[in-house]
Amino acid sequence: MSSSHTSAHVIAFSDIHDAHPPEAGPPLAGASSNPLHQIKAKLQVCVGDAVISVGELMALREHQVLTLNQGIEAPVDLLLEGRVVARGQLVAVEDQFAVRITELPLPLKP
Repeated sequence: MSSSHTSAHVIAFSDIHDAHPPEAGPPLAGASSNPLHQIKAKLQVCVGDAVISVGELMALREHQVLTLNQGIEAPVDLLLEGRVVARGQLVAVEDQFAVRITELPLPLKP
């Protein structure tokens, strides 16, 4: 690693938002004022689990039913990076599964 002196400074999010190159034009209509709102995150829904031995796993066959530890009416967990961030009820919307949110964490105070 070289020992040359480099100047660095912290860039605030307001600096990023307000610094528009002249050729880029104004921000798009409906764009969030906070760039963090545009970041995508993969949310997973956990409907339950089952504990089985490796032998039972290897003996599974097509069309066999594996019963989970979660009841039909029990809330499902919504996971972000393996951590529960909300809970909801599993529902169907047309031909797809969906989740009706029933529990959210308390809002964070600034």
